Amino acid sequence: MNAQTLGVMIPMVVCTGMFAMIFGIVYLRNRERMAMIERGMNPRKNEENSGALSSILTWGLLLIGAGLGLFLAYILDSTLPFAKGQDNTAIYFALIALFGGAGLYLAYHIQRKEIRKQTEK
Repeated sequence: MNAQTLGVMIPMVVCTGMFAMIFGIVYLRNRERMAMIERGMNPRKNEENSGALSSILTWGLLLIGAGLGLFLAYILDSTLPFAKGQDNTAIYFALIALFGGAGLYLAYHIQRKEIRKQTEK
């Protein structure tokens, strides 16, 4: 394949993949709601219980972790003597992923602790 053909195919494949992903998410959510209605459950009540607060907590801790990872990567990139003048993009990606994952792990533990408190009552 030459570069021109590849340059045309990549946007088509990416757009098709994004459409398929969004369609799949909507389709599966609809099937889940229909199954809940068949069982006599209220799908809106379940959405309220799954909570926007837990989603906000998860996103907040993820972004805080990613920000800390980016900041630490910048500090390491600018201060380490053996890293100066080199392309250190791997440090940035690794620390963003590491601290973002740590933020998600922390959010999981906080949410699990809250669920345990609610079930004990």
